[in-house]
Parts: sequence; structure tokens; C-alpha cells
Amino acid sequence: MASSLEKAKQNPDSMKAKILTAARKIFGEYGFHGTTTRMIAKAVNIDISTLYYHWGEKGDLYEAVIMDVSDGLRQKLIDVEKIVKGRPLRERIEIAVDEMADYLFEHPEISNLTLFRYFTKTRHGSILDFKVPEYINDIAYSMGLAEDRKNVPADATMKVLSIMNAIHNFVSGENFFRPMMKMEREEYIKEAKETLKFFNLTAFT
Repeated sequence: MASSLEKAKQNPDSMKAKILTAARKIFGEYGFHGTTTRMIAKAVNIDISTLYYHWGEKGDLYEAVIMDVSDGLRQKLIDVEKIVKGRPLRERIEIAVDEMADYLFEHPEISNLTLFRYFTKTRHGSILDFKVPEYINDIAYSMGLAEDRKNVPADATMKVLSIMNAIHNFVSGENFFRPMMKMEREEYIKEAKETLKFFNLTAFT
């Protein structure tokens, strides 16, 4: 039997999918503990009982959001790896920064959820913790920092974390940084990517 998440993905116009989309945005903005089911229901213009019917308790819906985010991120990394494979390191970094930054700016809840997850004291238990090391290994392997994606050295892991955290900070901090710099969104994203490439190309090449 298909899970609620699988059903939502199979039918993007369904009520399950609409609730999931709203939940991603709201959990991404307020975190698990700052979000209520009433907030999500209101965003979709339904009552609480309808939300519970489709997704169960808040923790169940949050878990589905994390899995959905996790699956999408994994697929994006696979796509990027196909693009950069066999290219010189400088090109790999430039392409990877552009692709990942564009993806995360398009889906800012991913960066927000990641930062909520790792930099707040109150956290909801989640499978995301078990998936992240896999992502780091895949990125390190794609960048040529490790010869085997299953045996990534600690220094390579730290280098990947420095890149990913920098991207997450630019994405999650957009609403604070962009007004401070008096930039339109397109200009901010462009400058963020150029800054990321400037530091990482210098460091790695």
C-alpha cells in the first residue's frame, strides 16, 4: 500500500499534496515547535479534522516533509553529479555551486529546515540525521575529494560542510541580508553565487 507521501507525489493536485506543500513552507519558516496544525490547515483553507484525516498527527506530517525534502535533495545531487562528472575540478565547483544555490533559493524551506535541525536546542526526532552523511559523501565524491563515496576522509567531509553551510546561510538569511544590502532578489542570488564561487574556487583550486 502506498504511503501518504507517495500518494501526494502521485497526485500533485490532491488535498494531500496541497497540505504537504503548505506544511513545507510553514515548517520551514517556524520550525517544528513553532508550527501548529491550525496554521497549516488555515493556509490550505481546510479544518483540522481534514488535515488529520490526510496526514495524522503533526509529527507524522513533519516526518513526511523531511522525507520529501530529503528525496528531492538526493535527486538534485544525483542530477548535479551527472552534469559535473569527468569535468575539471574548477568547472565542477562552479556548476555545483550554481545548481545547488539555484535549487535551494527556489526551495528555501530546505535550508531553513536544515538550520532549524542543527542549530536549535529543541528538535524533533527525524530520519534526516541518517540521510545527511550520505549526501556529504556523494558531494565529496562528485567533487573529487574522495576516491570512494563510502570512505570519505574527515577533511573532505569538513570541506563539503563548509560549502553547504555557506549556501544554506545565504538562502536562509536572505530576508535579513537582502534589505540590508538594498538588493533585488535576482541581484542578491547572483552575488551570493559569485561570492560562494570566489571563496571555494580559491580554496580548492
